[in-house]
Amino acid sequence: MKPVRVLGIAGSPRRSGNTDLLLAEVMRGAASKGAETNTIVLNSLKITPCQHCDACLEAGNCRIKDDMQMVYDKLEKADVVVLASPIQFMGLSAQTKAMVDRCQCLWARKYVLKIPPLGSGPGRKKGFFISVGGTKFTKLFDGALTVVKALFNTLDITYAGELLFRGIDEKGAITGHPDALEKAFRAGQKLVDDFAGE
Repeated sequence: MKPVRVLGIAGSPRRSGNTDLLLAEVMRGAASKGAETNTIVLNSLKITPCQHCDACLEAGNCRIKDDMQMVYDKLEKADVVVLASPIQFMGLSAQTKAMVDRCQCLWARKYVLKIPPLGSGPGRKKGFFISVGGTKFTKLFDGALTVVKALFNTLDITYAGELLFRGIDEKGAITGHPDALEKAFRAGQKLVDDFAGE
């Protein structure tokens, strides 16, 4: 039986910050269950913003040739996608949103060309979201969740859950949360168990 392939997408511009630490624990939990894990750091990639040129409507491929081509490949090969982004101005980080917008070609595949966006049937892939915000606003995560769920829905990735933490701002402050890292580790384990059990 092939190992479950878990792709981590680090969307924070700050290395080893709170979302990075949580993502690392989710991936460590997944690996402890035998998953094949791989994490990409968006801030280290060259991803040009979507130019809304509509070239993707022809064949479902983006005409911009940059590191996003590698991201498409990894999304296609992954069984589970774990997306991590801090909240910035009540939404996703710029790095994460640029990646999301460049999935327009996958939207075109699904809704215009009527072909699977990632080459597999709907519902098989699972998606998980990690986010941290510095304030304690009631609707702090609403904007980000709307975008992430829209992305996963477009890619035929079933939304499998989230880890969201308010009032965490300074770098590394998540380590002072009583059970955040433990929750992240267990979430990684559960993602693999749930996927393998289907």
